[in-house]
Amino acid sequence: MNDDQLTNDIREANLTYLMLAQNVIRRDKADALFRLGISEESADMLVALSPAQILKIATSPMLLCRFRMDDDVVWGLLTNHTPTRVDNDATTRLHASILMAGRFVETL
Repeated sequence: MNDDQLTNDIREANLTYLMLAQNVIRRDKADALFRLGISEESADMLVALSPAQILKIATSPMLLCRFRMDDDVVWGLLTNHTPTRVDNDATTRLHASILMAGRFVETL
């Protein structure tokens, strides 16, 4: 992958993320705050963006979204690669969701 392809892929990911974020916020703002891991102020700003503004922001060479799973425990649960492996995917995903929800509340 060359630099131009990487830049194009980042721009496409940015555009997709911004459009998804707007749709989720418009559908259910409270749910969007949790799912996107953003503040209410950020949600209000995102939903107010015009299509032209979204396109302009999306052209940034920096990825706008980021992983919220920034610790080994959550990654281990999501990939089911923990030392105390549980054979119930629903349980491990629920546990990961609870941990991420707690981190979202901490940021507020």
